[in-house]
Amino acid sequence: MANYLLAYTGGTEPQSEEEGKAVMDAWVAWFTSLGAAVVDPGNPTGPAATVASDGSVAEGGTSGISGYSVVSADSLEAATAIAQGCPHLAAAGAIEVYETFDVM
Repeated sequence: MANYLLAYTGGTEPQSEEEGKAVMDAWVAWFTSLGAAVVDPGNPTGPAATVASDGSVAEGGTSGISGYSVVSADSLEAATAIAQGCPHLAAAGAIEVYETFDVM
């Protein structure tokens, strides 16, 4: 088993309190259905900065990541299948799936 970073991009915000509750309920149901595959449910992201190779800093990120989660799966294909059930897709978002490697 390996860990996979699900990097959420784009997506829309709920427009009402009721819609927000429905969205949160969908996320809770999804994470619950994944069980032990959830390594880190993650969080949304906020303001960002980018540090260049010369050390200079620019306001904002370059990838547009709006949040993340970490899941455990047998393969990239299995992690991608997990991502296909994510509620973020219903909010017009996309998900990039990356295998992570333990190096330390």
